[in-house]
Amino acid sequence: MAVYTCPRVFTSPSSHCCRHHPDLATRRAADKPGPRFAAGLPTAPFHGLSSLILRFPPNFVRQLSTKARRNCSNIGVAQIVAASWSNKDSDVSAVPAAASAFDAAATATDLVVPAQIEAEDDLAATAANAASSAAVDAVCGNGVQLGGMPDLKDASFLSSDGSIAIHAGERLGRGIVTDAITTPVVNTSAYFFKKTADLLDFKEKRATSFEYGRYGNPTTVVLEEKISALEGAESTLLLASGMCASTVLLMALVPAGGHIVTTTDCYRKTRVFIETILPKMGITATIIDPADVGALETALNENNVSLFFTESPTNPFLRCVDIKLVSELCHRKGAIVCIDGTFATPMNQKALALGADLVVHSATKYIAGHNDVLAGCISGSMKLVSEIRTLHHILGGALNPNAAYLIIRGMKTLHIRVQQQNSTALGMAKILEAHPKVAHVFYPGLPSHPEHELAKRQMTGFGGVVSFEIDGGLKRTIKFIDALKIPYIAPSFGGCESIVDQPAIMSYWDLSQSDRLKYGIKDNLVRFSFGLEDFNDLKADILQALEKI
Repeated sequence: MAVYTCPRVFTSPSSHCCRHHPDLATRRAADKPGPRFAAGLPTAPFHGLSSLILRFPPNFVRQLSTKARRNCSNIGVAQIVAASWSNKDSDVSAVPAAASAFDAAATATDLVVPAQIEAEDDLAATAANAASSAAVDAVCGNGVQLGGMPDLKDASFLSSDGSIAIHAGERLGRGIVTDAITTPVVNTSAYFFKKTADLLDFKEKRATSFEYGRYGNPTTVVLEEKISALEGAESTLLLASGMCASTVLLMALVPAGGHIVTTTDCYRKTRVFIETILPKMGITATIIDPADVGALETALNENNVSLFFTESPTNPFLRCVDIKLVSELCHRKGAIVCIDGTFATPMNQKALALGADLVVHSATKYIAGHNDVLAGCISGSMKLVSEIRTLHHILGGALNPNAAYLIIRGMKTLHIRVQQQNSTALGMAKILEAHPKVAHVFYPGLPSHPEHELAKRQMTGFGGVVSFEIDGGLKRTIKFIDALKIPYIAPSFGGCESIVDQPAIMSYWDLSQSDRLKYGIKDNLVRFSFGLEDFNDLKADILQALEKI
């Protein structure tokens, strides 16, 4: 079950106003003057609502008039009760209890008396709200969030990652109770308390709240639960970028004076952080080849290793690490294993299922998939993610809820995007490998790749990025890239638009050629991220560019 480690409730269910809904009240046949809800509500217990009904976030309540709040309060009881039914396990024994609570609230607030709905008496309105709160508590219990995500065993009807990416955290239950298909964006920097007593309940852990925007947001929670479901994780933490995720993780889990193991091929900024920032905290590192298991065993035996951190596949040479084997070796020595799976995506590789403790993604790339948002995520056990979350709350780096919404939307097409990119990349890798003007191709889907057999065992697809070396030097490679018409020259990957870059210039130009070669970065290296353009269009573009050099 995907579990969120930060509270997902607001201060009081009674503080949420609900709109009128046709399932709960009979509409008048004609639009004539008269009191609202004159036709009244059903007098018999109501058991039929199956969809989630809108409950406004707490910051909306102040925008409604006192009169509107009174008019909504009674309907709100029925909607909250109905929402609780729709998000609980299908246990019919819960229905009578919910109906009883509904009936009690109806009696307490005189649901069928229009004059009382329209009353302007503040005391009566207060009493009605109190009765509504009591009914909600009777159904849900104090401080229990409605619309929470059910255990994924209840979603066994979803047999594919594609379906999970669409529905997890949303149709399977979400903290924002609404009948909208899409998840609303909750734009707020803080969450209010109705009275000091509610604040004290929160501080003394009798109630829960996000309290402040840096500590959580309902829209972001939906995304975290969606990624958790896809990764098979207990918990997920969203942060402002992929580098934010990596750096906070390293600082949270490696103690001062600790030791980590990482690999030679990796994102350059990650290496810079490990080599220049962590030593200021007394943290040292052993850097090994991704496939050198012997070097890992030596590092584990000679050092008190806290963490093994690597990408798989790596950037930019797409080397693969035997996640199952390194996890077994590290766990024997008490070391945590973290895999950066950005190039793989959760669709192609399940690092946690293979034995890793944590998996990190730059959600900017494939997960969001549209080159329009920055984000990072960390998924794993509740214990480890909670440790990281604690430091994250101190350092900041919170994800904007509008960015979370864009990623939620992007994930709806993640499976079809990745399938297309897998297919295009594999097809083009084969063509490039056979071309006389290409010296070498780096792609785990090719038999020539050093970890091809490993990749076949632990991946279901090989990703949408292909790296290759042009038969020539710096200027000839520049000429090839400049002759391309479809891809953008840019420093990212994983989006709908194809992107190409020359790492020697894009990422390593501040180093001398000899220093670049220490990392294996030759002047003729090209990294090509295939987007969603037609395969034949991309093929024709690459071939015409090769013809011009």
